[in-house]
Amino acid sequence: MTRKFKKILITGIAGSGGSYLAEYICKHHPKVKIHGISRWHVTSTNKNLNLIKDKVILHECDLVDYSSIYKILKTVKPDAIFHLASHANVRASFDTPISVVQNNIIGTLNLLQSCKDLKLKSIIQICSTSEVYGLVSKKDVPINENCAMKPASPYALSKLSQDLLGYVYFKNYNLNIIRTRMFTYLNPKRKDLFATSFARQVALIEKGKQKILYHGNLNSVRTIIDVEDAMESYWVAATKGKVGEVYNIGGNKTIKVGKFLEILKRNSKVKIISKVDPKLLRPTDVTLQIPNMKKFFSHTRWRPKVKFEKSVQNLLNYCRSNVS
Repeated sequence: MTRKFKKILITGIAGSGGSYLAEYICKHHPKVKIHGISRWHVTSTNKNLNLIKDKVILHECDLVDYSSIYKILKTVKPDAIFHLASHANVRASFDTPISVVQNNIIGTLNLLQSCKDLKLKSIIQICSTSEVYGLVSKKDVPINENCAMKPASPYALSKLSQDLLGYVYFKNYNLNIIRTRMFTYLNPKRKDLFATSFARQVALIEKGKQKILYHGNLNSVRTIIDVEDAMESYWVAATKGKVGEVYNIGGNKTIKVGKFLEILKRNSKVKIISKVDPKLLRPTDVTLQIPNMKKFFSHTRWRPKVKFEKSVQNLLNYCRSNVS
């Protein structure tokens, strides 16, 4: 059975992931009314939502304020909620752990408690991350949903807490929660992600605005999915996933970070010189991010569609257009 939604709410809609999801829904499900929550005075709202600013209804709200999210949910009463709002910079979370952990956990708690208090029947998707698995041994790869979770950063800890809060509110308060753990996806709007950082620096060097490309750890192995596929999978999880379940989601291209950099160098219009920047190295880094997606495929019949080569070219083209 496929659920039908007339009205949905995206938390963190002004962020990169939230705005891409809103764009996907506008394009493929134009009859769905999209409401979005963005933090008060967020400066990225106009930029990230520029393509669809007339097609979404925005609500200013800080999720750490229970009363504001309660009022919005009481007014909107969405059929589905996609919870993407989070402080999401892994490297920065080592420097500001209290802010990241407090924001991500309390915001999620307020959202779920508001849904409980209002007795909402909405499908609530907790958009979690593969970072919750942390340092995984080779014997546990590919990673399934039952793999032990050993978060390796304050950010990962906060996302694990969001994930488990979703389970608690499903189990004890009968909220219709589905959890997704997204593995690496190419997100052109997120400058702090390794792939976007590399592509953006290539574009800057091509324009003569930078001389050397700086990077962190190149030995991590990731499975990569295109942003379009990632957003479609969120929609599929909400419309076809089983309430109470948790799903790993990822692509079908597994690659070492260093190899990804080599591909970008080969696609560059000029020679690229690269160098490690110690500031980009994490105190603890995850090295194996390869998902087992049999459960998600089995429950939804969904598969990623965009070829890796096209994803890389789209990423480079986006960065080139935005540095010009």
